[in-house]
Amino acid sequence: MATNRSQRLRKKLCVDEFQELGFELNLDFVEGLDDKAIDAFLDAFLKEAMEANGLGYVGGDDYGLVCLQKRGSVSEEQRVAVESWLKGRSELKSVEASPLLDVWYPDKPINSKN
Repeated sequence: MATNRSQRLRKKLCVDEFQELGFELNLDFVEGLDDKAIDAFLDAFLKEAMEANGLGYVGGDDYGLVCLQKRGSVSEEQRVAVESWLKGRSELKSVEASPLLDVWYPDKPINSKN
């Protein structure tokens, strides 16, 4: 593909200065947790960790991708806040939050401007 793209095309493709960052989550629930407890945890997670930080979550109850609710990139501070919130929860045995990555093209490196 051509590397000399117009600003409009770069924005549509979410590349270069329009790159959008997010991170992946892997959650491991404690053994024996019933469905009601998991649902209550997920409700609290979406309200207290995601919506409170202007973030959106796409995925299942144990794995997903976190990105902004609008166009743009998740900051390292937001990533740390979500990870800290999750690590403080008794429903989880372990939490893995990936480093920030390009949400549209995960194999591409992160631009230094982000």
